Amino acid sequence: MQIPAAPLRGEAESHDPRARAPLPIGERIGADTRFSGRGIVAAFLDSGFYAHPDLVTPHSRIHAYHDLIHEKDGVELLSTGDASSWHGMMSTVVAAGNGSLSNGRFRSVAPDLGLVLVKVGTLSRVHHDDIARGIEWALVNRARYDIRILNISAGGDYEASHLDDVMSRFAEAAIRAGIVVVAAVGNQGHRPGYVVPPASVPAVISVGGIDDRGNPNLGQVTGYRSSYGPTIDGLQKPEVVTVADWIPAPILPGTMTATQIALLAKLHKTPDGQLKQTIERYPGVLPSLDEVKDSPAYLIRQIVDAGLRDELVINEHYKMADGTSFAAPIVTSVIAQMLEANPRLKPLEVKRILLRTAKRLPNLEVDRQGWGVVDPRAAVDQALRAK
Repeated sequence: MQIPAAPLRGEAESHDPRARAPLPIGERIGADTRFSGRGIVAAFLDSGFYAHPDLVTPHSRIHAYHDLIHEKDGVELLSTGDASSWHGMMSTVVAAGNGSLSNGRFRSVAPDLGLVLVKVGTLSRVHHDDIARGIEWALVNRARYDIRILNISAGGDYEASHLDDVMSRFAEAAIRAGIVVVAAVGNQGHRPGYVVPPASVPAVISVGGIDDRGNPNLGQVTGYRSSYGPTIDGLQKPEVVTVADWIPAPILPGTMTATQIALLAKLHKTPDGQLKQTIERYPGVLPSLDEVKDSPAYLIRQIVDAGLRDELVINEHYKMADGTSFAAPIVTSVIAQMLEANPRLKPLEVKRILLRTAKRLPNLEVDRQGWGVVDPRAAVDQALRAK
């Protein structure tokens, strides 16, 4: 089902973010447009991945894929997706997508960033020990793929001190070897002081979230439900925060969700007199629509609008996602710009620059934001000055 990629959401005045299309991430965080992550490679650990058009069009930026769970290798394995693929697909597109299916509108801050993808779990579970093995794999293959950044949008099964936890030790070893490690701090804001590895590791850059309602110009920037410290070792986490809500993220092609959203998007643009025949053309896709196809147009549109709203649909290719899982890749893309600007930066220098240039939010507790909101332009400028 092919539909033009125009946003369904308008910029009409509304207090509900679901009624508006979010601004691109670069605009929302004030990204530096001089750099795109060219020449930098980041490894991602996640439950699964998919070779989304935003990553492989017009040429692929995926350098390698390793399935640590089933011990398989090969980028060709990413040509089809399953239920475990969506999380890693969204995190990588947020970090390195070029917005191919949105005519460039929803491109990332680092659309030229190279990717090495490591599957360390499934939809149902990502185990503590498997994340540790994934970090070890990235460390062993660092030189082979020239890995400069490791993004981990997953957390371990339990709190642990970095002094005796294997995963934490691998993370620290990766940093000593020259890899900047970025981790999502988690979404357990209702549990103060609960931060698990690898986000709890001292040298790891742990990323929390803020909610800007999809547009910081609305002046409604607040905290997100991020996890925060102190950690079991008494460390403040996260170190920095960035947007973690109303994030444009791709819909996994070939799934029933994608088919249903495509039909809703099509009906949204269909004239009243053609709604019934359009529904009949796609029987069984949405049973709720099959049941009301003979109803007045306004009733059908109520169901269509409710479906688009509940699924947070932007258009047939993108929806809005939230979580520190997607805040971390945004910081990864900023770091890619910093390393492109100054390839000699070491991991702890990158972290220091991010912390020194971050800006504190006045209405958010320090424990929840660390040093503050990442400032991409200031961070890149500092990286250039350190050259």
